[in-house]
Amino acid sequence: MVSGVRTDVNRIPDFDPPQRPKRNKYASACAILASMTSILMGYDIGVMSGAGIFIQDDLKISDVQLEILMGIINLYSLLGSAAAGRTSDWVGRRYTIVIASAIFFVGALLMGFATNYAFLMVGRFVAGIGVGYALLIAPVYTAEVSPASCRGFLTSFPEVFVNIGVLLGYVSNYAFSKLPLDLGWRFMLGVGAIPSVFLAVGVLAMPESPRWLVLQGRLGDARRVLDKTSDSKEEAQLRLADIKEAAGIPEDCNEDVVRMTKRSTGQGVWKELFLHPTPTVLHILIAGVGIHFFQQASGIDTIVLYSPKIFEKAGITSKSDKLLATVAVGFSKTIFILVSTFLLDRVGRRPLLLSSVGGTIVCLGGLGTSLTIIDHSEQKLIWATALAILATLSYVACFSIGMGPIPWVYSSEIFPLRLRAQGTSMGTGMNRLISGIISMTFLSLSHAITMGGAFFLFTGMAMISWVFFFTLLPETQGKTLEEMQGLFGTFFKWRSTAWELEMKKQKRPLLAAE
Repeated sequence: MVSGVRTDVNRIPDFDPPQRPKRNKYASACAILASMTSILMGYDIGVMSGAGIFIQDDLKISDVQLEILMGIINLYSLLGSAAAGRTSDWVGRRYTIVIASAIFFVGALLMGFATNYAFLMVGRFVAGIGVGYALLIAPVYTAEVSPASCRGFLTSFPEVFVNIGVLLGYVSNYAFSKLPLDLGWRFMLGVGAIPSVFLAVGVLAMPESPRWLVLQGRLGDARRVLDKTSDSKEEAQLRLADIKEAAGIPEDCNEDVVRMTKRSTGQGVWKELFLHPTPTVLHILIAGVGIHFFQQASGIDTIVLYSPKIFEKAGITSKSDKLLATVAVGFSKTIFILVSTFLLDRVGRRPLLLSSVGGTIVCLGGLGTSLTIIDHSEQKLIWATALAILATLSYVACFSIGMGPIPWVYSSEIFPLRLRAQGTSMGTGMNRLISGIISMTFLSLSHAITMGGAFFLFTGMAMISWVFFFTLLPETQGKTLEEMQGLFGTFFKWRSTAWELEMKKQKRPLLAAE
């Protein structure tokens, strides 16, 4: 005791440790509503895996026609994704979600009432446009409305609802499989129109994205949305200041409405992305597009779409048993995507992604090995069948915990504000292109190099993806969307130096956003 002050070193300090901010309920509600649009895509993918069996029997189509029918929606969705980026810059993120639901509604009805293969393909085209819109806009809106403290959690919601949609599609397969052949698959496809109606109405209750509002010069509206979707008033003010800076609006501008230039409303974006990208934008573009390429190149859609065929190859012959095993795949995907949502903002994107890819490499190798052994065995091997089923379920679990949600989270948060919608559409377009190519060629590939050989090929792609992610993808956890650019560009130092020299020759000042 010195001067009447106690100096007991064992005394517990009289203060509480800092508490983690509570999750913003309003932002969470907005993210859930926007992300539910992804159910439409998930349902279509899931339902086609089982409906394809009955369509092939009813319409008497070949394996090639079947794989085209299954995978063509991914190529059609390229058009939707490309249009959605520009549409969302034009009419706003919220109304773009309504457009996605309306288009899918029409497509689902057309597929449900299809009388032949050609009619069914028309329905696939329309539904594909809607899927492309939904794939792009759900993660973009969610990223822009979410506070940094829980952006990973909220931005993973679109992938969560994709998996819920896949599971609902599998359940629909089993539920309608007992109907007459010509009615069962039509009900499976047609009921997908029902949720799109409720989604379109529900989305109208959401606010518009604050970043889109700023790009339109509606600062007052953006301020009100940020006040509701931020963890504190101070954070709302900081977010608004960052968005204004990125949009080229003076920091001291406090008007509710300002006049924006054409450059601030989405024009000239493609030139900035491809013709004259800065080193930072080039790195972001490669990372944002590459992560989507490798997500699909690992063969996930072959499992989702063709799991009945895979289980048949593994030794399960009953249609009912194959559909039940497929439902198990849906449950595995859904459970582990839910686990992932709680890890994204705690563990971080990079560790979760790398560990997820490592797990998929092991599982794909096991699946390829078991199917190869079954293919070369003259008698049924129970252990090989069990290994194939276990490897399939483990693969979708490993994929869902990292490779499933992170590409959508990552690509929606790394692009600068002006480039975000159309930059994200490039990643989405790559995702759908590779998915379409793989899903439309899987059966032919399996005939050419065996099904086991196809999964060994996917194993090799997963190995390459691990190296790509380790080398080029920095951690983005906890960063605001406006801070992302500082994480990129160092990998391209050689180009950065050359670019700066060129700018000096042209006597052009370097912009802060560059």
